[in-house]
Amino acid sequence: MATQQAFWLDEEFDREHAPHGRSRYGAEVRRRVDEFAGAWGDISPVLFAVTAWRIATALSPGYVRWHRRILSASCTRSPWDGSLIGEATIAAGWPAELTWSRQWTRDNGWRDWPQVFGQYVSPTDRDVTRAPHLRAMLIVETPVPLADLPGAPAGPDDTLEHTARRAVAVLVRELNDLVTPMIGQLDAGVPATGAKVVGWP
Repeated sequence: MATQQAFWLDEEFDREHAPHGRSRYGAEVRRRVDEFAGAWGDISPVLFAVTAWRIATALSPGYVRWHRRILSASCTRSPWDGSLIGEATIAAGWPAELTWSRQWTRDNGWRDWPQVFGQYVSPTDRDVTRAPHLRAMLIVETPVPLADLPGAPAGPDDTLEHTARRAVAVLVRELNDLVTPMIGQLDAGVPATGAKVVGWP
């Protein structure tokens, strides 16, 4: 069975719920055009791509959608060197060190991530009063290649919507290359090397 992609563009919803029958995301880009002001004509595509991603993920539901394990995803400009950094928080099972033996639970009824219709959610205030919860998360922080990102437009011209969509599509592809194999391994629920944890006796 093929692994579900970590990220994808919801093109169908975007078209079906678009004003004037074009693109809901495109309309939002035009409405928030001032947010691109610092990117016009920039020799680096990073700031433009970061802004395009932020708008795509701020829509509800987002133009960029993601796997149920992904709790958040963002793209930012590195304060160190201006490169593009992708960040994602992923719901995970308990680490092998805790599942190898359950003695630490002391029969206290520890619970993992609650799920509602397959979505990972935080326990409610009521849940926490009834049982202890241990929710594991993975924080992914990775440089994202810039080679295929479109250059920033010189200004808010007729290419803006197309360029923003292209930038987001490239980010989705690059993040999928990095994160989708991880999602597949988590969904499989079996350590790739068997039960033994590398580096542990």
